[in-house]
Amino acid sequence: MNQETQLSPPSPWVCRFATLIPEGGRVLDIACGRGRHTRWLAERGFQVSAVDKDEAVLSPLSGVPGVRTVCADLEDKSWPLGGEQFDGIVITNYLWRPLVPLILASLELNGVLIQETFMLGNEYFGKPDNPAFLLRPGELLEVVRQRLTVVAFEQGEVATPRPAVVQRICAVRGTVGRLP
Repeated sequence: MNQETQLSPPSPWVCRFATLIPEGGRVLDIACGRGRHTRWLAERGFQVSAVDKDEAVLSPLSGVPGVRTVCADLEDKSWPLGGEQFDGIVITNYLWRPLVPLILASLELNGVLIQETFMLGNEYFGKPDNPAFLLRPGELLEVVRQRLTVVAFEQGEVATPRPAVVQRICAVRGTVGRLP
């Protein structure tokens, strides 16, 4: 079995709202891990910049058509993407609050933010359990709606792919057209 077939399937939240990203657009996959969303997005014609601090997980992505890999520790206070702008930004299972202003500033006009990560309450199900890496109730909504138009938001306990407590948001820099 090759590494690609061992990947978890992409998040249904990401799949649903990726349809709002302009066709062929530039997408940033932050803390991409093994690249389940990077590969899925590239297969749909997006130009994906996959960022992670682990060169070993990025290495298999380097030959994937439509994918550019960027090895960077996003928590070391340097933003590796300079003034780059993206039509879509995908973040799953990752939270580093100091990055939020840089992430939002990297979104093009009419660009789409799709984020899904853990929140308080997840400590009852396992990792992450450190409050520094768990969103507070309504936190994504508070932060994002000051600068973007919220398309969808939800928070609470989920059963799959494993029991967890999460927040999910999809927001657009600009006005919302069609809904997925």
